[in-house]
Amino acid sequence: MPESYWVESTATTSFPSLAQDITADVAVIGGGIAGLCVAWELSQAGRSVVVLEADRIAAAVTGNTTAKLSAQHTLIYARLRTSHGEQAARLYADSQQDAVEHACRIVADLGIDCDLERLPAYTYVESSEATEQITAEVDAARQAGLRACSVTETGLPFDVAAALRVENQAQFHPRKFLLGLVRQMTHDGARVYERTRVMGLEEGRPCRLACENGTTVTAADVVVATHYPIFDRALLFSRLQTKRELVVAAPIPPEQDPGGMYVTTEHNTRSIRTTPYRDGQRLLIVTGEIAEPGSGDAGERFRRLAAWTRERFAGTQISHRWAAQDNATTDHLPYVGHLHPGAEHAYVATGFSGWGMSNGIMSGKLISALITGHDLPWAGLYDPRRLHPLREAGPIAKLQAKAARHFIGDRLRSSHADSIDDVAPGSGAIVRIGGRRCALYRDTAGVVHAISATCTHLGCIVAFNQAEQTWECPCHGSRFGTDGAVLHGPATQPLEPIDLDIL
Repeated sequence: MPESYWVESTATTSFPSLAQDITADVAVIGGGIAGLCVAWELSQAGRSVVVLEADRIAAAVTGNTTAKLSAQHTLIYARLRTSHGEQAARLYADSQQDAVEHACRIVADLGIDCDLERLPAYTYVESSEATEQITAEVDAARQAGLRACSVTETGLPFDVAAALRVENQAQFHPRKFLLGLVRQMTHDGARVYERTRVMGLEEGRPCRLACENGTTVTAADVVVATHYPIFDRALLFSRLQTKRELVVAAPIPPEQDPGGMYVTTEHNTRSIRTTPYRDGQRLLIVTGEIAEPGSGDAGERFRRLAAWTRERFAGTQISHRWAAQDNATTDHLPYVGHLHPGAEHAYVATGFSGWGMSNGIMSGKLISALITGHDLPWAGLYDPRRLHPLREAGPIAKLQAKAARHFIGDRLRSSHADSIDDVAPGSGAIVRIGGRRCALYRDTAGVVHAISATCTHLGCIVAFNQAEQTWECPCHGSRFGTDGAVLHGPATQPLEPIDLDIL
């Protein structure tokens, strides 16, 4: 499994699993940037907090991010101004820039060594036909209150037709930042439990969480910060689209550093930044090749991204590769607030659309304010209970059609391989055996591992990701190991093992 630089360059955490029933003021489900920032803010507000992470904190989606900390989110402001109005665009800019400044203050106050750098952020286009997009975005971003301007010269080693530049943004090492927060808040009394998967939520006064190992957590308030919500009662799965982006990285000498953070929607998205690396070098990090989980082998897309990087940054040798996953909402704004219309003590943070650093930090402040009874001006903008039927009807219908297409269409195919013998070492395939669809993986020693091909979330058929050696659900993005273990929700149950001898 490819490992990100952020994970490789930091020590593995080893918090205990929950071994007995406990109580707290607030229970946070999920130990990524959103969950840990919520826990941090509430801990600072004097609440007793417990964090429950299914695996290791700051290691899943957060551990595989590009880690840009920016209010400049590609072409968001022109879109928001058109679809939601000028006030919504300004509130979005205010909340995102507030998150950038808040993170920088925390780093300074706690003295966290997390490679924080203040740099400009750019959205660029190479095609002259696309320059009008930049012009519109510059105007919208400036109207929203950001320090934005249009430029044609950048630090990139290739020409651009136009670029939006926004000043005073930041980048950092996300795990170093979050582990610094965790050190301080656990010192102050917050509790963190790893390898503790939450399976059920009973809302009430108080709320109760049922964990996989039979333990129970009782809390006045619960925050679901699992990236994709693991509870379907809010029906957010009908309003969230999952995407997967690949990342490659290569050491470069400091004189080749482009001196900023860059993104373009061209070439199936290319996002570029650097970070301090070994021996005085910089590590160039390039993200792109967006695709849906389960859409096919990522190997070719990794090759395309690596080839583009070597072409644009001559002489680079790829040293790392990994992948990140994110969710986008049907109206392009995150869901941060009450979990569903009837919720009083359950909250959610999701739908960050590739900008999880600023949105995770924003979520920490917003949910803390909601729980402690304070007002933030952008609370209504992100409220998950909002629904704009005219604006969202098309995207929602498209998402449901895609899920239905996979749910029904994948079952109509006889199999993805004709027999067990067709599954090569180091690969996986769906094979119908004894009338049952089996997800078969043959390891490099030739041993076949058989599990159910039916996702335990809502029953879609999984597909094999050859490059990452995982099973993925094409409907809602759940990911599983070759042994069926849950790697990424919304699924909470593993894929069922199958004994081929009795089929």
